[in-house]
Amino acid sequence: MILVNGLTVEFSGSTLFENISFSINNTDRIALMGKNGAGKSTLLKIIAGVSSATKGHISKAKDTAIAYLPQHLIVQSDKSVLEECGLAFSELIEMEKEMELLNEQLTTRTDYESDEYSKIIERVSDLSEKLYSIEDTNSEAEIEKVLLGLGFLRTDFNRVCSEFSGGWRMRIELAKILLQQPDLILLDEPTNHLDIESVQWLEDFLINSSKAVMVISHDRAFIDRITNRTIELTMGRIYDYKATYSDYLELRKDRRKHQQKAFDEQRKMIEDNEVFIERFRGTYSKTHQVQSRVKMLEKLKIVEIDQEDTSVLKLKFPPAPRAGAFPVITKDLKKAYGEHIIFSNATLSIERGERIALVGKNGEGKSTFVKAIMGEIYFDGEITLGHNVKIGYFAQNEATLLDESETIFNTVDNVAKGEIRKKVRDILGAFLFSGDDIDKKVKVLSGGERTRLAMIKLLLEPVNLLILDEPTNHLDIRTKDILKSALKDFDGTLILVSHDRDFLNGLADKVYEFGQQQITEHLGDINYFLEKKKMENLKEIERRK
Repeated sequence: MILVNGLTVEFSGSTLFENISFSINNTDRIALMGKNGAGKSTLLKIIAGVSSATKGHISKAKDTAIAYLPQHLIVQSDKSVLEECGLAFSELIEMEKEMELLNEQLTTRTDYESDEYSKIIERVSDLSEKLYSIEDTNSEAEIEKVLLGLGFLRTDFNRVCSEFSGGWRMRIELAKILLQQPDLILLDEPTNHLDIESVQWLEDFLINSSKAVMVISHDRAFIDRITNRTIELTMGRIYDYKATYSDYLELRKDRRKHQQKAFDEQRKMIEDNEVFIERFRGTYSKTHQVQSRVKMLEKLKIVEIDQEDTSVLKLKFPPAPRAGAFPVITKDLKKAYGEHIIFSNATLSIERGERIALVGKNGEGKSTFVKAIMGEIYFDGEITLGHNVKIGYFAQNEATLLDESETIFNTVDNVAKGEIRKKVRDILGAFLFSGDDIDKKVKVLSGGERTRLAMIKLLLEPVNLLILDEPTNHLDIRTKDILKSALKDFDGTLILVSHDRDFLNGLADKVYEFGQQQITEHLGDINYFLEKKKMENLKEIERRK
């Protein structure tokens, strides 16, 4: 169906991947794997047609439809959720309108022998074939089914898209993609903004109702269930397995064992020949054999062993300056969009040194509460920041706010002030950006790399209140652990928004639960909260309506 032919991508003189080729068939559900920065998102963008390769091209049939959901997307729309999702059927509506117009011309025109008349007949025939291939669709029913599956309530359908949090806007875009029923769906970390019920519904949809799928995800359970093929992008080339993710992991282990064995055998063969050449160089009777072995070694292609990602992020927050006893106090805090109340009557005090977890269903106001503290939105009630409070803030969409035209170095250098500017290269190195990498443009970075870069600003000056809104969305497991360790050592006040129980475990000593238009305080850590709520994990919050 779709052919990837000899793709090569080069950035700033370095090659991301070279001369890769593979096909995507109608029933393929492909997991695209590889370490951060290997080029997975770049490859998806090229297939989607939103980026170009240095060399090579994508071949596909004339009417092949490809839909793409990127990692970072801000849906800006003043339409209602129903109206926005209705755009998924715009092509069908346009075809029907064109068909009606052409049929009207055929009944009124009399130039039956003209080329123009023949072209109209050809177009009508073409449209008829396309419309015939599309089953009768009740668009309203389809929209409702998909929106409910992705966790929306019927009362949400007529709300304006801009009222929703970033995660819910991403779901709206995902709904439009699923409703289009394209030939190939490209998904880059689609589960970051989905609760467990929505993930399960998406799994079922992709397995039972979609055509070809290619997905990048750190969610092992998700890709294990939906995929039947795994393509690994590593060291600038690909390995293609007709296997699920779990099977691929075992096959990759075997591959590396074989590579190591072949490498060791080749190394011994080279050493033996070098010893022979050195021993008999200048011996007349062995001249031909020596020359033959020299030529053989010159032409020999060295066996390569796939590199393991052994890079380690170095993250430590500066000591927190002394702050007042209560960094944040709210009184009768309320936020509403028109008649839709997010939360109200929120009166709470956060003490110096406390570690707070904000948990609850997407859209219940966690990010809204944080934005109110940061003064980014209008609200009713009062918020008082304590004496000498210095805030370090990582927004849920922080990585999307980076200037894509800037280099990695300039992104940090432009906001660094004073003596810290002398240490920009050291800081970048600690975040795994070194050498020529610091001259790369932000636009070529992967989601995980962008998140790491966006986090650097938290280290540029000492803060005593850290507010992190879903900081782990695009981080791999190792980087999550390093961030968690650094947060444990942070000696200021911490406010964390996260769905990840393992990440919150050991970080938070108090929980604020968002739901039913209220903010409820729970004294105790995340395990105490879940035990109290009789839940096994945070995802069950979303499961309970």
